[in-house]
Amino acid sequence: MIRRLFLSLACLFATSPAYAYWEYGHQSVATIARLNVRPETRAAIDRILRHQGLLETPTCPARTIEEASVWADCIKPLGERFSYAYAWHYQNVDVCKPFDLKGPCKDGNCVSAQITRNLKLLKDRDVPMRERVMALAFLVHFVGDLHMPLHAGDRGDLGGNWVRADYGIYHPDRFNLHSIWDGPLAERAISTPPSILRVYTPAERAPVQAGTVVDWSRDSWEISREYVYAPALGGDGCGPRPAGRVRLDDATVARLVPIAQGQVRKGGLRLARLLDEALG
Repeated sequence: MIRRLFLSLACLFATSPAYAYWEYGHQSVATIARLNVRPETRAAIDRILRHQGLLETPTCPARTIEEASVWADCIKPLGERFSYAYAWHYQNVDVCKPFDLKGPCKDGNCVSAQITRNLKLLKDRDVPMRERVMALAFLVHFVGDLHMPLHAGDRGDLGGNWVRADYGIYHPDRFNLHSIWDGPLAERAISTPPSILRVYTPAERAPVQAGTVVDWSRDSWEISREYVYAPALGGDGCGPRPAGRVRLDDATVARLVPIAQGQVRKGGLRLARLLDEALG
């Protein structure tokens, strides 16, 4: 418990809107995927990542799938070299309108479109190795991003970044709804037993892995409306925004832990399916 408290406190003061789903969330999605892909897929991942030096990002290594899962965030401060990818981490789909990806994904500049694009690149054995390494790193990261609900649903507030919020008794001025789901809530969900970082049976995997990237986008969008915005806005995810801070009290946080766990689990198992399709 003490370790978890320190981790949560550290996250409160370290989380930045520039970083998506914190490191723990992304790495946990990657670990679930690694544990649930076919052996030949796992071997192919390792072979590709042996070439991670081709990325020429020594301060942002991608030697393992867990390191690769945070590479796309790590490169953000590197300046113009990767600035083209900034909009690929999210899709601002209005939770108070019918679900539609056309506007948010114009010209492929959204997370679901980039999952599809990088999956295609990873599948193609004729693509240069440097591009396949990058495609693998982007794919692992973006599947994690898609399952962070506030990267899939929005109310014109940059995915909750403009909604100032308190997490239980903690209320630093810079904390907001987005950073709560990125950091301490994700950390608590992943750390709460029984562990979600495990091998799942085929019967457990099948219903989660079904569907398309568009289906998964809609799923996360619905989670954003019903379980992120609604609890923060008095029960109505499309209700009026408060003028001041919102508060997720301890009872609300406890109710949200299984939802956050489910998102990490779904992200990991769906990523495993995509990796098996590309490399298995």
